Parts: sequence; structure tokens; C-alpha cells
Amino acid sequence: MVIYPNNWIPTASLEEMEKTFYDVLIVGSGAGGGASLYRLCEMWKNHTDKKIGILEKGNLLFHSNALNIPTMNITRMREQLFYDNSTPVGHLLPDFPGARLVYALGGRTLFWNAWSPRPPQFELLKWPINQAELNAYYSLAEKVLHVTSSYANGSVLQNIMMNRLYENNIINSMDSPVSIDMSATHLGEIHSNAWFSTINFLALAMNDKPYDLGLNAFVSKLFVEQGKISGVEVIDTDKNTHIIHAKNIILSAGALETPRLLLNSGIQGPAIGHYLTDHLTIFDLGKINRRQFGMDPGVLSILIYETAEQPYQIQLLGPDQYYAYQQFEEKILPEELSITLATFGKTESLYENRVYIDSARIDQYGIPEIQVDFSYSNKDRFVASQMVDGILKTSSAINIDLLTTQPNLSSPGSDLHESCTCRMGIDPETSVVNSNGQIHEVPGLYVADNSTLPTLAAANPTLSTVALSIRLADHIVSKSYSK
Repeated sequence: MVIYPNNWIPTASLEEMEKTFYDVLIVGSGAGGGASLYRLCEMWKNHTDKKIGILEKGNLLFHSNALNIPTMNITRMREQLFYDNSTPVGHLLPDFPGARLVYALGGRTLFWNAWSPRPPQFELLKWPINQAELNAYYSLAEKVLHVTSSYANGSVLQNIMMNRLYENNIINSMDSPVSIDMSATHLGEIHSNAWFSTINFLALAMNDKPYDLGLNAFVSKLFVEQGKISGVEVIDTDKNTHIIHAKNIILSAGALETPRLLLNSGIQGPAIGHYLTDHLTIFDLGKINRRQFGMDPGVLSILIYETAEQPYQIQLLGPDQYYAYQQFEEKILPEELSITLATFGKTESLYENRVYIDSARIDQYGIPEIQVDFSYSNKDRFVASQMVDGILKTSSAINIDLLTTQPNLSSPGSDLHESCTCRMGIDPETSVVNSNGQIHEVPGLYVADNSTLPTLAAANPTLSTVALSIRLADHIVSKSYSK
């Protein structure tokens, strides 16, 4: 059997990386890690003296978002590919049973549905960042993610459904902002990588500045010397230990794994791992006769966004698997079209909801694993009832027949939006990182993933994580110039 090297991106061995002192070392290749890498390489592309490295616990999996794979459509990706290539950590977390992680280059962005709404302004006002500055970084994030609201332009289904929503006074409806590059190939510039993933960030970065990428690298410990971060301990697949040194370290392992690394390293902070937040999630399906939309109904991509009175959002997607499919699949529509209503509700960030290390459970590397304490509050349960009412009102407005008359909540963790376990704030008693993303009292140690969000609105957190991660990278760059 011949095995070919999966070398579509340059990699470095951990032995090589041990010999380099990095200006910035990034742990994790999800949205936050990728955005930080991209921005650092862009800002330092003319600085050959600056060394950047990135470590990923997993290996190479896909070179793109799964929806860009020619054999995929939305149904195959969600029902088979994601489950075949993710790890169900929730089976060991009774309070968070739906949790799944992807240990691979790109992380869960390889399966991201690319919905990219901003949180509402009333939520952002709670964050410890100047609003004008925050708005500027959201604009930067939207630009690099190719966020567009024109995905369903010209769709009969979209236009009719939007009109029905407005006719029934559901005026907080809009064309969904989606991270998809809709440009056509032109003069040799290829745009076939439409749906966004962190692989785009890796490509942008490598064409600006060389960086070292280490795979199959489990970061097990952080080192702090004389009050400053100094490096990490990394274990490879053969369980050999490597020490890699850096001036600055950015943790982007996610809201479950990042606090685990901090706690296992003895990093002090009363809020580390606390305030675990996810979404209340309800998925429902409706049916509607296709004949009212003509021969080609088009695609449905509508967002009913959250308000202060209705702290949830509803994504309307369809029809059937043709919301996103490859040109190789013949589009055959049945008489009854399926419409998906994906509803996400805001929950409270509570101190008692937490990630902590469980010394009774040791992983294959001999490192304590995590456990979770999590429950919904009475206020959360009220929001859940509002969500059900919103689903029923929406389905009636757009004239679809729901398959379930009483929609049920998904298991905690199944939204894959866990956040806030290293949240940003001014007070070290109630937050983990400051407004620049640096761990309180540990110079050079930063966090760039969903865990730093001060609060979690009903919106998908990826856009916010990317915006904050670009801002974090700019802070590191500006700090390096000031010395």
C-alpha cells in the first residue's frame, strides 16, 4: 500500500520548533487562532525578524470547509461527515452531553454553517471596549470573512417568505449575513473555496509571511517565569515531551480546553473556567407546498434577529438539502419542501456554571481531564418558552406545517457555541482576561477563542471571536513597536 504525504500546507516538526524562540506562539487553529495568525502575518510581513508558530492538537483533515467538498451537501455534512470526524466529549459530561470537539487543523470551522450576524448593540454596550473601536474590528472581520447578505438574491422563496414575515409584523427579519465568497473565477484567480473556514486564514497568513505549523501537538502545560509567560510543554503522538519557548502565547483551544490548560498549569484566577455559557437550541422542521413558488423556488436564508424583548434568533433555511449543495447533485424537488427553523436563545452567564479539572480522570497523556457543572436558570427556561412561541408564530406567518407541535430543547452543549469561560472584563475577580485579551497578571499570555466573550448573545459567536482576535493581534503588534 502506497501512502502519500498529505502536504498541501507546509509543516514543521516539534523538534524544529523547539530550536526557535517565537515572538508569538498560537495554541489551536480554530477561528480565534486562525484570525490571530492571519493578522500577525499581515502586520509583520516586512519584519523578517519576527517568528510566529502555531500548534494544533490534531492532524490534517480537510483543506477547506466541508461544504466545499464536491461530494457534500448540507445533509451529508451534518448527518455523516461531522459525526465521523468529531469527538463526542459530552458522553463524559453529564451536565453538557451534547458537546463535540474537532481535533484537526481548522477545528470546527471545517463544519461551520457560516452564519455571521453581529450581536445586538445593546449587548455590545456591556463589553469593556470602546464601541467605535469594536465596530471597526467587526467591519474588518466581516471583510476578511466575506460576509454577505446577498446569498439568496433573486430567490422567489426568499422574497415570498420575507414578505409574509413583514405582513405578520415580524419586522426583525433580514437577509442572513453569511460568510461565503460569491466571486467567480476571473483571469486565473480561483474562487472555488466559497464557504469560509480557518484554512482561509492559514492561506492568507502563509502568503504574507512564513510561519511554523506543528501538528499532532498536544499542549499540556504553560510555563511562567518571573511573572511572565515563557513557553509551553508539548506532547507528541509518541508521548515524547517538547518545550517550546515564546515571548507571547495565544491560547485558542476553545471554551472547554483553554480553561483546562490554564488550570492544569496552575495559572491563578478565581473566574477561570466559570461563567460557562451556551445557547438554548431548538431545531424544528416544517413542510410547504412547492407549487406556490414556481418551477425554481431558489434558496431560503432569512434571519429573524434577537431584540431586547425577544432574546433569541431564528434561522430559516431551505429548501431540503439544497440550501447548500454541489453542482454535481441534480436538484430534484418534491411536492412538499422542507424548511428548517434553527432557533438559538440567549442564556445567563452564571458563575456556578463552570469547567473544572477532574483529577480522578486522566487522559492518554497523563493529564487530568475536564468536568462540567451546568444547568439552565429560571430566566433561561422563560426564554425557552419564548422561543417556542416564536417558532409557532413564525411558522404560522410563513404558512408552513411544523412536524412537531411542541418543539423541544436540544441537549446542553449541542449548539457547539460554548463560551465565556475565560471572559473579558476589568475586574480579575469576575473575569479572566483584560480588554486586550491578556490573562490578568500574566504578561504575554493571551486568549483568542469563544471563551473570552464577555457575554453570549443569541448570535453565532464566530464573527465576534474573529473580531476580538484580530484586535488582540493588533495589540501585540503595537506593543512590540513601542519597545
